[in-house]
Amino acid sequence: MTRLTALVLAGTRAGGDPLAEYAGVSHKALIEVGGRTMVERVVEALAASAEIERIVVAIERPELLAGLAGLAPPRCAKPLETMPTEPGGPSATVAAALRVLGVPLLVTTADNALLETAWLSEFLAAIPAEVDLAAALARRDAVEAAAPDTRRTWLRFADGDHSGCNLFLLARPKAANAIAFWQTLEGERKRPLRMVRRLGWTFALRYALGRLSMAAAAARLGELAGGGARFAIVALRDGRAAIDVDKPDDLDLVRRLVAAAPRAPTLPRRT
Repeated sequence: MTRLTALVLAGTRAGGDPLAEYAGVSHKALIEVGGRTMVERVVEALAASAEIERIVVAIERPELLAGLAGLAPPRCAKPLETMPTEPGGPSATVAAALRVLGVPLLVTTADNALLETAWLSEFLAAIPAEVDLAAALARRDAVEAAAPDTRRTWLRFADGDHSGCNLFLLARPKAANAIAFWQTLEGERKRPLRMVRRLGWTFALRYALGRLSMAAAAARLGELAGGGARFAIVALRDGRAAIDVDKPDDLDLVRRLVAAAPRAPTLPRRT
């Protein structure tokens, strides 16, 4: 695979983030876990990947990143730059990044604080060559084995419950169609009937009855994106990959997991 640009979404909501306020920082990305901010932990995992060529952090105030050791050599030996976030939310920021940075583009979030380089390699290796867009999920049994007390949002497929891992690959130009569709759904998140109508009533009913497989869901989402976009879902083996930090309970859990199995800072591999 062509070496990738990685985009890290590190912005905050227009009205502020309750978790950031809870932790006493301006941005959730700046919350410390195991002695390092979450954005540093994510960037260090990306920088250690042989598949990643450069890293771009999307944040509306780049000066907040100044002085973070994990964003500079030796912890981050890959080129790192910043870009502004877009007011329309994460999907708008990804769309803007795609226009500027092109494909292939790996996308993750700064609150993906447990991210490991091995998960990136597993994800990228499992993506079929002809796919335009791919997303990583983890099975419920793997997630609960890693953290029995975690509370996640589950996608209930016929082939098992899964949770998202905040890890995506925009592999080909047609991925832009999927991002545009994501923006549409984001704009209608407070209008559930309109959202279901866009997805299709049959599709929604099959999902509600637990009869929709992951493969069928991926095919349908590709159709909805338009332009013949091909979408793939990759299930990662490590359930920790689905544990991000959205609320205080998540933060406590991630801190416990890091404390129980501390991960030393990973220096980039020589390629």
